[in-house]
Amino acid sequence: MNMKKVLTLAGSDTSGGAGIQADLKTFQELGVYGMTALTTIVTMDPKNHWHHNVFPQNIDTVKSQLETVLSVGIDAMKTGMLGSVEIIEEAAKMIDENKVKHVVIDPVMVCKGEDEVLHPETADALRELLVPRATVVTPNLFEAWQLAKTDHPIKTVDDMKEAAVKIHALGPKYVLIKGGSKLNHEKAVDVLYDGKDFTILESELVDTTYTHGAGCTNSAAITAELAKGKSVEEAVQVAKDFITAAISNGFKLNEYVGPTMHGAYRNERNGATV
Repeated sequence: MNMKKVLTLAGSDTSGGAGIQADLKTFQELGVYGMTALTTIVTMDPKNHWHHNVFPQNIDTVKSQLETVLSVGIDAMKTGMLGSVEIIEEAAKMIDENKVKHVVIDPVMVCKGEDEVLHPETADALRELLVPRATVVTPNLFEAWQLAKTDHPIKTVDDMKEAAVKIHALGPKYVLIKGGSKLNHEKAVDVLYDGKDFTILESELVDTTYTHGAGCTNSAAITAELAKGKSVEEAVQVAKDFITAAISNGFKLNEYVGPTMHGAYRNERNGATV
């Protein structure tokens, strides 16, 4: 059995819905072998309205983890929350030295429920060092606004297209901007841009707040499918179907958050009840 191997270089979500926890669940569901290099640990304070606390890992710890994974070899990788410019620099170096074929950059800048960029200096490092090395970069509306540096927030499909063009100019092969529930549109719309053509991906808009980890899950699904040999267009469509099912079957974890259901896509394909 030729099991494809994938790496997630990302943070740990202690509550289990996002970060490397979401990535590993998604990899398992889509039939690839997931390995991790942990960049940050994120905890939530139940005594302070689930406020997020972020603990970046030492760069030497990150390097040691990468050395472990790369000794095995990988078919694709993704990044999530990176936590420091040093880690971003190390990720770029690792991609180049190991000639990683498929690189999915999920440019995480805020924690769900928070509204400030975690480390403003990392946004510039992402733009300069990792986005140009991406097979696919997968920002949400806020992240796309930060990367594209447009003079206004992204609110429409036309805004998404404008931002995609600007982000593509940074160097990635493909840009996927995720509309989510904050877009002024009756559907859940994503825009994929390859430098020439736009592909619009639509699904029914799910009326739910149980979307914790949706971005991580979506980018992990793309990574898994690329590792299995799918084209970017095919991988993005599978990921769209995967995350739509996951969000449609999201559930309440506590009074503050509800994650997506990572097993929903498999259950739907097998005709099972989630």
